Amino acid sequence: MSDNYYQEALQHKIFTVLSEAADELNLEAYVIGGFVRDFFLKRGDAKDIDVVAVGSGIELAEKVSEKLPGKPAVKVFKTYGTAMLNIFGLEVEFVGARKESYSEDSRNPEVEQGNLKDDQNRRDFTINALALQLNKAHFGKLLDPFDGLKDLKSQLIKTPLNPEITFSDDPLRMLRAIRFSSQLNFVIEPKSVQAIQDHASRIDIVSKERIVSELNKILASEKPSIGFKLLHDTTLLKRILPELTNLEGIDEIDGQKHKDNFWHTLEVVDNISKETDNLWLRWAALLHDIGKAPTKRFHKKIGWTFHGHEFKGSKMVYQIFKRLKMPLNDKMKFVQKLVLLSSRPIAIVDEDVTDSAVRRLVHDTGEHLEDLMTLCEADITTKNPRRYKKYHNNFKLVRDRIKEVEERDKVRNFQPPVSGTEIMETFNIQPCQAVGEIKAKIKEAILDGVIPNEYDAAYEFMLKVGESYGFKPQT
Repeated sequence: MSDNYYQEALQHKIFTVLSEAADELNLEAYVIGGFVRDFFLKRGDAKDIDVVAVGSGIELAEKVSEKLPGKPAVKVFKTYGTAMLNIFGLEVEFVGARKESYSEDSRNPEVEQGNLKDDQNRRDFTINALALQLNKAHFGKLLDPFDGLKDLKSQLIKTPLNPEITFSDDPLRMLRAIRFSSQLNFVIEPKSVQAIQDHASRIDIVSKERIVSELNKILASEKPSIGFKLLHDTTLLKRILPELTNLEGIDEIDGQKHKDNFWHTLEVVDNISKETDNLWLRWAALLHDIGKAPTKRFHKKIGWTFHGHEFKGSKMVYQIFKRLKMPLNDKMKFVQKLVLLSSRPIAIVDEDVTDSAVRRLVHDTGEHLEDLMTLCEADITTKNPRRYKKYHNNFKLVRDRIKEVEERDKVRNFQPPVSGTEIMETFNIQPCQAVGEIKAKIKEAILDGVIPNEYDAAYEFMLKVGESYGFKPQT
């Protein structure tokens, strides 16, 4: 058998069923796209399989279902002419081979039936146009009309057709090119990079949800700066996240400069990506300095300042998430919190800082303290070995001090030992504003170190505060 057969790629039992079903229906069928690409890249076990039928993909899906144990349900999407089966831990999508044509104001194409070549022509990149035949007569035969296998070996991302047309037709492909470059550490061919620059404004017709999906994949890659540098160089980032590109540049007045906070941010994101796969922690790293552009000021005596950039940045996080239609739930609040608190830990290095400040940091950060420390340590980007060592040692001191105070005072996520119910019962009062105020004063007293975090001390303090409101304990 010649070298263009790759039956070893199709060892999973699902392919035997697919082959039999296609032959019974007398349909040409192929597995195409990411599964084939990742087989040649040896990128682990695939979970998604795309199958193209020259004819009805829905009919093929239904035939496959009939041949499988339990006849799993076929999800049919008639609008798109596609179907999906979940079987053997795999998600198999079926589509009929098709041609596509686009209008200028939409990335949703007009579709008509086509052959395999038509279907490969519509693929975004040569490395995603590789197809393996499923029919028994040529099982495992590779169909590679655009030398995608050569591009895989060269680690090159290029479009099957003219990139000007490819990216103008479906602007999401611009982001996908950059995402694959970031994920695979491949180079985008210069012609395609230029086409992305030329058509960057077309990204405006893509839904925010699809844009964010690609951003998340870039951010989740091993070295996100690869993708974000390409987004920057092609001007896409300026259209999607201007809050980031506004950080770029170094101003100088009276010989005093500040660092370029955009390129610093990309270093921070790469640093944190070595330590965590938490997507939202990576988002916090990406946005941790966004408040610096609007708060930048120059003072003759002290130079450049960014006072309040953490507070400003935390407010901007909400605006960004809302604009990009990202979740406004606990994920957004997590990113907000870390941006807001990003400068707090280093202040604890100062010996004059009281235990109260440490308690408040521990309390305010709660269960996300370790995430905050990871962010702060990733924020060290100095190239001076002496300073690098000094800053990391400073954070070790911060961790030691936090551990000491936390073990002693137990204030992380704490509630005052005296509850609101007990306050009402003690003073025989109904729910009112004063109950909340008394409870808050107890909490503040513990955080400030006025009283220990213990029931007896809190109860005695409650009695004193209650008396100041004119309340008397019931005997």
